[in-house]
Order: sequence, then structure tokens, then C-alpha cells
Amino acid sequence: MEIKGKKFLVCDCEGTMTLDAEALAKACGGEAPKVYTQLCRSQIGEVQRAVLGETPVLVACTQEAPLFAEVKEDSNPNASLSFTNIRERAGWSDQAGSASAKIAALLAEAALDIPPTPGVSMESQGVTLVYGRDETAIEAAKRLASRLDVTILLTDPDAVLPPKVVDVPVFKGTIAKASGHLGAFSLSVDGYAAMTPSSRGALAFGAPQDGATSTCELILDLTGGPPLFPAPDTRDGYFNPDPGNPAAVEKALFDIADMVGAFEKPIYVNYNPDICAHSRSERVGCTRCLDVCPTSAIAPDGDHVKIDPHVCAGCGSCASVCPTGAATYALPAGDAIFQRLRTLLGTYREAGGTAPVVLVHDTRHGDDMIHAIGRHGRGLPARVLPFALNEVTQVGLEFFTAALAYGAAQVRVLVGPSNRDHLPALADQVELAEAALSGLGYGAGRVALIDAEDPDAVEGELYGLEPVEPPAPASFLPMGGTRTVTMLALRHLHEHAPEPVDILPLPAGSPFGAVAVDTEGCTLCLACIGACPTGALIDNPDRPTVRFQEDACVQCGLCQNTCPESVITLSPRFNFTGEARAQLVLNEEEPFACVRCGEPFGTRASIERTVEKLAEHSMYAGDPQALDRIKMCSDCRVIVQFDAPQPMATRPRPLTRTTDDYLHEREQAKAREMFERSQKEAAGAPRDETANKKNGGGA
Repeated sequence: MEIKGKKFLVCDCEGTMTLDAEALAKACGGEAPKVYTQLCRSQIGEVQRAVLGETPVLVACTQEAPLFAEVKEDSNPNASLSFTNIRERAGWSDQAGSASAKIAALLAEAALDIPPTPGVSMESQGVTLVYGRDETAIEAAKRLASRLDVTILLTDPDAVLPPKVVDVPVFKGTIAKASGHLGAFSLSVDGYAAMTPSSRGALAFGAPQDGATSTCELILDLTGGPPLFPAPDTRDGYFNPDPGNPAAVEKALFDIADMVGAFEKPIYVNYNPDICAHSRSERVGCTRCLDVCPTSAIAPDGDHVKIDPHVCAGCGSCASVCPTGAATYALPAGDAIFQRLRTLLGTYREAGGTAPVVLVHDTRHGDDMIHAIGRHGRGLPARVLPFALNEVTQVGLEFFTAALAYGAAQVRVLVGPSNRDHLPALADQVELAEAALSGLGYGAGRVALIDAEDPDAVEGELYGLEPVEPPAPASFLPMGGTRTVTMLALRHLHEHAPEPVDILPLPAGSPFGAVAVDTEGCTLCLACIGACPTGALIDNPDRPTVRFQEDACVQCGLCQNTCPESVITLSPRFNFTGEARAQLVLNEEEPFACVRCGEPFGTRASIERTVEKLAEHSMYAGDPQALDRIKMCSDCRVIVQFDAPQPMATRPRPLTRTTDDYLHEREQAKAREMFERSQKEAAGAPRDETANKKNGGGA
């Protein structure tokens, strides 16, 4: 059987599953598959023949995946081979006889091509700090010294026996600050001192020094005190076992010994600073991602934030609460999650399935629960569709509304011990989805968490769910980012809602809502427009105006925090009317005309209020001309100010005279005197006749 260009090999696992080949063919839109019985043993040749072809192969078995992968490597290393599990998730169930629609949906989902996720590299040469209090740390360091480059740092050591041979450097100190990740830890140590070689009955140290700094690539923390990092279990390269638990210490020693070489981890979150609503002009607005990040991988960075991919543990809480979609979860990338959801629910519905429940789970605790229920219990109900994610905390309002819009009757999120530190953000998203669905008349309980470590408890809760009618299914493509998908899903749910409303109230923290302006106090300074990161607040180049487009508002609060008059309030809600896409005028005034040139330059209210406040000021009281300058545009104000007499003006400063100036004046005076003399001689002197005759002149 081929689905979406992939060849499927289906096995009933030695007859322990009931697989209806005709029903699968009808549901998947292909020819009836051959149902194998022992694909991993007597029929292994079928896998070998399949991978020799050019068509990608997908085997509906994960238990024997290593064996099938080995066959592929021996037969055709370049073949495309992947796996999916239909046994524990569907075939091993008390309701397996009615699970054909579910199995078809799981196969169709597995046939999708999921884009790869980029990664970030980290390197470790084995430079290790063992941080402890007593001989336990020294013993651990000695055991690691043969494989790692180890240094010991003891905090508050008390009567610690000196080692017979100092094959590992020993220092004293307390780590005051730690940062970094695998391959790049930075430490600040107070009370730092080296061990003295003359230590006799107990370790002795030299003079302590505060503020010493150091770096290392791995940290083994055996102090038993507070961890050096938030969410220590997720900090790569940091091991923090309970020193009183020998088994935990042994496991840490075993794991850290192999932490040498190059390592790659996925870049869990993509970040687009262009649409981030964190801050503008040093005014803070949205802090949702900063508030929920358990590892402190997110830090303010001017008007935006920065996400350290080396520290990020991939919980996805930041992406689930981001109102603009600036932070998006990248495992998988793009719209792959929504494509999976759309394919899973669409195939299930077309195959005749009813009232589906989407069970969101992770690939650790969730998979373990499903395997335990399938092997030792009744198995998952036929209408419960498991949906595996890297972290369940990566989903939010957009996922829940899309699931309901694509035809899910209910959504349940299976959480476990590793998620409990991240649950507040997820719980808020569930509350938000419940408020939206209840407000549209779908009733409560459509979306909920299952927090249980006992497989029997999980099984009982799933079998105890009463079937409810799903919304009419949508067919929209999940394009345009998480916010757009949420809006498409909500509008579809509103269109088919039992109790549609034009305005849906939402709890605080919603990424949708309106902005209200108290026009009595607003001076139309337009600071809110400059601060708005999404263009929800808009001005008018022709007159003082504040306009608002509701479907662009993310309720970040930047306009409210920037407003100097504090006249802006936020109203979380979803507006289903056409008004949400229109530009509504929140405040508008006639412009104030310059009293000198007539050019409009401000709002009448702001100018008149400024004149009123400054009329009694010492610089303006009794000076009508000074008050008139307030009523002028910027150009006229400068012109008038320069034309007016300057109260601080003094006599012009005389020019500096030099020797050249005096010599030049003397030459000018002499030249003038000679000129005047020549003029007088030419005009009034008698003619010398004698001289004229001597020269031979005639009468």
C-alpha cells in the first residue's frame, strides 16, 4: 500500500492485532495492503525487497526498528526508511475491532514529510570541575581523572583528609555566580584558595581571594545544596545528583565520563525580532516569554529579547504564550504540527471515526504511559488519537482551537513529572481555550490536562470521557503563523457555534483585545502610535488622529505603559464583527493653526492646555509675546525669537588689532597725503616760464 508516495509495510504482530486491509485501503485511498504476520522474522525478506526500490518505505512497527534499519544498511544504505507505531497506540486495545479509522489516521499522519530542524553545536574537551564538600567529591574526581581533565573545588570543607597523592588539583571556594552551558561554563568564586602541600591531618589552604573567575566545560555538583542553575536537569553539561544517593552519583559519573567530543542539539525556538512586542524606547510591554522560561535562556536585549539556543531546553513555553508569533517552536519547523493535526483528524473522519479525542503527549513520559496501557491494560480507546510532540508545553491557544476546528471533540494533554515546573504557562493556555470555547457555547471540559504517573489512572480517565459532538470540521490551510491560525480557527468555531456572540470576553493575558482611550485626558501626543509594535494604532498625516485596528492588537501593553497621560486601558476579547478589521477613530481633533503663518502644527487641546499651565509661570506671566510664541509653529517661533530684542545682548566686541593693521593704516595715510598734494599742485601751482624757455619751448 502506498500513501503520499510512501510504501507501507503493515504487520499484525503474529496475529495479536486485528487489521482490516479493506477498511485501511478505503480510508487511505489506495489498494488494500498485504497484512504481514511476522515481518521482523520469517518475512524479513519483504523489508529487504522494499528498501531495494526507489520508493520511500514506512514500516508500521517501532519495536524492531533497529533490525529493519540494519537490513536497510546491508541492502541499500541510501534507501529512505521510517517507522510508526500502530500496535500500542491502536492495535493492542479492547476496542481494536473498531480502530480501523484510527489506524488509517495514524498511517496517513506518518506519511507526511516533516522538515528537519536545524541544530547548534557544542564541544567539550573534558575540562571538568567537581564541586563538593568532602571526600565524596575527591573520590569522584579521582574516578573521572583517567578520562577527563578534572579540578576539585571544595566549599566550606571541614576536616577533609588530604589525599596521599595529589593527582587531581584541589582548591577551596564557593561559587557565587555561574553561567553558560556544555563546553562553555563561566564561574565566579569567592573564598578561592589553593591547597597547601603541607596539609597534614586535614586539608589546609592558602589566603582566600574573592571574585576569582574560571571556566570549564563540565560541572559535577556534589554539594547537595541549591543548584547553580534554574531547571538544573535541563542544563547540558551540568550534573547535580544527590550526594546522599549512591545510585544517582554513580549514574552521574557514568554519564559525565562520556561527555567529550562534539555534540549537537536542536534549535528549539525560532525568533523574529521584527515583530517582538517586548519594549519600545525603554518602555517595557510584553514579558510573557521572560516570565515563563524555566532555564533563563531568554534575556532582554534593548527593544527585543535574545534567546540562547545553547541554554534553551526546548520546553516551548515561550512559543505558546508569545502573542505576536515572534517566538515559534521549531521542532518541527513551520506549520508541520498543524498539517499533522489536519491530516490525522481529516483521515479519521473520512474513515468513519466519530467524536475523536486528541491525546497530546511527549515522547518520554507519554510514550511510556501509552506502552504500559497497551501492554498491561485495556489499551487506548478507539476514538483517542495519540499526538506525539517533543514537549507538551509547546502547545497553546492556537493548537487547541485548531484541533477543535479540524474536528476534534476534545483535547487532553498528558503531562508528567518533567513538565510540572512548566505547567503554569500551559495551564493558562488551557484556561484561555476553555474560556473561548465556553463563551461560544461549546461547554466546559473540551480542553484539559491529565497529570498522572499511574497508567491505570490515565487509562481510567480516557475511558471515562463522555463522547461529545465535535464542531463542524474546517478545511482551511494552516498558513500565516500561529496568530493567523488562531484567528482562522476561532472564526470557524464562531461560525458553527451553538451560541455565537459578536464580542467574546477573554481572560487577562489573552493575545486579542481592544484599546480604549479616555478622550477627556488625551492630548493626542501620538506617543502610543510610535510605541505600537504591530500597527494596531495608526495616525492620520492630515490631522491629529488616533485610529485603531483591533485584529492587529496583541494586548502587549506598550501603548498603555508609554501614554504620558495614562488614559489608555486594555480590554481582552475577541471581536468577530467586521469592526475588528476596520480602522476605528479613538480620538480626533481639529489642528491648531499657527497665529503667525496659519500653518497647522498641533492639536487645539494640547496647545491650549500648555498655554493655560504656563500662563502663571514666571517666564511667561505678564508677557503676551512669550505666550504667543507657544501658539506658533516651530519655524515661526525661531524667527520671532531671533527678531526680538535680546535681553542679554551687549555692545559689539571690538576687533583685535595687529601690527599689520597699523602698518597698513600708515601706508594708506601716506598714500592719501601724496595724492592730496599732487591734486593741489595740479590745480593751483603757477607755470615756470623760464624753465619752459630753457627747454626750448615757444609762446
